[in-house]
Amino acid sequence: MAATTTQSMGSLPSGLAICVTVPDMFYLPELVTGGLVWILVASTHVEPPNPLGWVMFVSVFCFVMTLLWVVIFIAGCHKNGSTWVTVDFAYHALAALFYLSAGVDLAFITFLMKAGEFRIYQIDIAAVVFAFTAALLYFIHAVLSSLRWKHF
Repeated sequence: MAATTTQSMGSLPSGLAICVTVPDMFYLPELVTGGLVWILVASTHVEPPNPLGWVMFVSVFCFVMTLLWVVIFIAGCHKNGSTWVTVDFAYHALAALFYLSAGVDLAFITFLMKAGEFRIYQIDIAAVVFAFTAALLYFIHAVLSSLRWKHF
């Protein structure tokens, strides 16, 4: 009989079980895409500073918070408390909204700067794609977290 790696929707995983349970398996892709947005925007000239400052804030904030969230889950500090399920859903919904707004800002600035240096333009396009990908990942994670919250 094969061992199963899934966990019931009514509990929170601990340790490396976060790598194989839904919605927690989205942590690594969220970290990678968020980190890429951070690196790509930081590698260009942050002009104009106001909208791109928001994009940098979102990417750094979500990267650090997701990394902290992963450490909390791996260490098992949540102790399977119902409050953590609520906070998990709220954080991922907020992160999805943040990344959606940052992606729109970044796409608009990229559209305005298309007459500039082509290499910077290409980097900005890649950052836009990864920002919207991160928004999608956080949205899927939020939806699946809401289902876990419902069954908790």
